[in-house]
Amino acid sequence: MIFKVTYQEDKISNPKREKTKALYIETESAVEARYLVEQNTPYNIEYVQLLDEKYLAYEQKSPDFKLTEFN
Repeated sequence: MIFKVTYQEDKISNPKREKTKALYIETESAVEARYLVEQNTPYNIEYVQLLDEKYLAYEQKSPDFKLTEFN
């Protein structure tokens, strides 16, 4: 399953919609997606969303779409 994770780049600043970014990650659950991002980045996670087929197809049209992998 592919999840869209929206986040702020740091945990210190107040969240602002204009600074919200997104990454895409393939995992088995939203809990695992959140865990991987928390363990591998300093990001302040706002939301983890499962992408259904139609929404995934829409997101894949964006030039910014790229699956993130953590080692």
